[in-house]
Amino acid sequence: MKKENTGMKWETISSEYIFRDTWLYARKDRCIRPDGKIVDPYYVMEYPDWVTGLALTKDEKVILVRQYRHALGEVCLELPGGCVDKTDKNFEEAIRREFLEETGYSFETAEYLGRSSANPSTNSNTLHMFLLLGGEKVQSQQLDANEEIDILIVSFEEFKQMLSENKFIQSMHVTNIFYALARLKKLQLS
Repeated sequence: MKKENTGMKWETISSEYIFRDTWLYARKDRCIRPDGKIVDPYYVMEYPDWVTGLALTKDEKVILVRQYRHALGEVCLELPGGCVDKTDKNFEEAIRREFLEETGYSFETAEYLGRSSANPSTNSNTLHMFLLLGGEKVQSQQLDANEEIDILIVSFEEFKQMLSENKFIQSMHVTNIFYALARLKKLQLS
């Protein structure tokens, strides 16, 4: 495997926040490349880290959610997940909390599958992906004030059909699905 070329990293000379609110910070950096060229301005969007997971119930049904996404103006089919809170001790605690809040499900296991970036050129955060198994409904939804989430419990065959029809447009969720299916040995590439 090829090593990272650390000689390509930029140095930040200065950084200024131009916007700060609830879960979004925007900053303007002034940087210098290793060849001496100044890059000014370079804009970075700072978001909290995110978690999401492909989850199966005890009887191996897939847990999905459907919710309105205002930036796109569409109702989207997604995996449950959300922002890592400052009170979460780790990413596994965050994904378990998100599933409880959004779906009311608790899980026997939560396996970490790695991380992904929505856009590493402008976004500073990453998505932490999970495979959750042995799900059981233990409570009702505990949604945030602006959340309206429908829960869908589908068979694996229905889930595969949704995938084949390109029903999932959230790219990081599709990445999580890819790694989860590979881990479950249910990914067919040819």
